[in-house]
Amino acid sequence: MRWPGRLRAAARAAAAVAVAAALPAAAGERTISIGGAITEIVYALGAGDRLIARDTTSRWPEAARALPDVGYIRRLSAEPILALRPDLILYESDSGPASAIAQLRAAGAGMAEMPDKPTPDGVADKIAAVAAALGLEAEGRALSARVAGEFAALREGLAGAGRRPRVLFLLSAGQGAPRAAGAGTSADNIIALAGGANALDGFTGYKPLSPEAAAAADPDMLLATERTVRNIGGREALLASPAVAATRAARKGRLAVMDGLLLLGFGPRAPEAARRLAAMLHPGLFGEIGAAAGAEPPR
Repeated sequence: MRWPGRLRAAARAAAAVAVAAALPAAAGERTISIGGAITEIVYALGAGDRLIARDTTSRWPEAARALPDVGYIRRLSAEPILALRPDLILYESDSGPASAIAQLRAAGAGMAEMPDKPTPDGVADKIAAVAAALGLEAEGRALSARVAGEFAALREGLAGAGRRPRVLFLLSAGQGAPRAAGAGTSADNIIALAGGANALDGFTGYKPLSPEAAAAADPDMLLATERTVRNIGGREALLASPAVAATRAARKGRLAVMDGLLLLGFGPRAPEAARRLAAMLHPGLFGEIGAAAGAEPPR
């Protein structure tokens, strides 16, 4: 029964070795990190002093904010990145545009594309890849073991949870109706890890949310990032928005709000994010966090 886990670990190690082998021997002393979770991993490995810049999504830990910002992960420009003379660029697979990534490769920069799957195994893969690129494999194994232990403790804590509250995740860029998360999204996966169930199914990714669809979903709780709440105009404005106002969750003020990078980043803090959300969904199991979480628990 233990062989599948061993096979996954072996595949993870092989992929990490391949990442390291593709890089110049001296890579890593002047590193740029593109992706908030990647930046978190670099610091968690004790290699924050190697970073010379980061992208806009890299907002944690606090020390990262003092680094030069090379732009938003999906709207990068090669010129300002190359001007910093990096010997290693760690970037998430959805970084772009593709033309900028191609230009960076053509310029001879050490490029390492990091896996980005929003699952516990995906977090382990990402840690292994970053650690291999930086030549910190032992530190990577230790970090992966710690994170795996935190996920295991969360699963144990949720063992007696019983019913899985239905959660509707909302995302807004400040224009039009908010979009809702379907299957395969980071939101869908973090809700499941927290002992909840996505209130919407039947589609993947994100799509605009109609009042009819929200009412039919009948969520026990609404979930949004701090940025989404700001874009919509605040907590009360979100609860009163036409898309969700008719839901039972909105009428009862059941809205959980969390930092977007923590909630959706699937970096080393993913177990913490899931535990915080679990505390709001199952306060009887995680009362020490849920009491200060700011959302009325589902009934």
